[in-house]
Amino acid sequence: MPALTLHDAVGAALAEEMRRDEKVIAFGEGIATKRQELVREFGGRRIRNTPLAEGIIAGTAVGAAGMGMRPVVDLLFAPFLCYAMDELVNSAGKLRFISGGQFSFPLVTLAMTGAGWGVGAQHNHSVEAWFAHSPGLKVVMASTPADAKGLLKAAIRDDNPVLFFLDIGLLYAPGEVPEGEHILPLGQAHIVRPGRDVTLVSYGKTVHHCLAAAETLASEGLDAEVIDLRTIKPLDMATILASVRKTGRLVVVHEANRLCGVGAEIAAQVAEEAFAALKAPVVRLGGPDAPVAASYPLEQAYVPQAAAIADAARRSCLPHAA
Repeated sequence: MPALTLHDAVGAALAEEMRRDEKVIAFGEGIATKRQELVREFGGRRIRNTPLAEGIIAGTAVGAAGMGMRPVVDLLFAPFLCYAMDELVNSAGKLRFISGGQFSFPLVTLAMTGAGWGVGAQHNHSVEAWFAHSPGLKVVMASTPADAKGLLKAAIRDDNPVLFFLDIGLLYAPGEVPEGEHILPLGQAHIVRPGRDVTLVSYGKTVHHCLAAAETLASEGLDAEVIDLRTIKPLDMATILASVRKTGRLVVVHEANRLCGVGAEIAAQVAEEAFAALKAPVVRLGGPDAPVAASYPLEQAYVPQAAAIADAARRSCLPHAA
């Protein structure tokens, strides 16, 4: 398997899907500039740059999807999705239901998110929970280049609108990526590291922090199971619940604001469905309820790191934790 960055894995998925289906088109803010190899292969009619007008870009995508195309749009940074909320939430997410299934809206929206580049609060704001809370939308965030390729191909083929978040801190990290038809189903989490003592659940770059924490814990005799959600919506609670019933302990980690975040939903469902299996309270680690600093060290302090995750898991495993 060749090694690709997550950025290049996204490009590979786009190229394969555009070859497979002429209805797949791509447009957005700088996408043709970033992916000139796709312009050379498919031409300016199928992949093109747009003005910096997120609402118009998203609205065009909704219209194209409703007429049978499968658009992929790039809105650059996740906070810019604020300018496209009506088109994505109020149109793309609802019109299939409102039409009684007469129309489908198969579109993918790409947006970069998370810490890593020090781009400041107006460019770095993890907003995935907003869209998980919006009916009709699916939400994806890959932690590896291989997952990015497999999940994007599945998202393009899905008949529903998909928000596909790209973690900035992972964008140019290399990893092995299968060639050819590599598809990962949406809504299926991945047990990255099996364990028996505590369950660590995450997505995006904090999956790697969880894996580093698990290595530290292993040196102390604690066996942590690490689950990568891959898809935030649909949320694979079956895999999480099975793990918690085995380990009896849960630590949920994400970079986004801890308040009303994805971790809160997971904690609530575990409390409802597997309370009797818990040996200690569920622990949530997330970002603070504050804008992200542009300073790189402060930005990194915003993100739950491996040491904090290991400490939370360690405390959860203490005999008096319950």
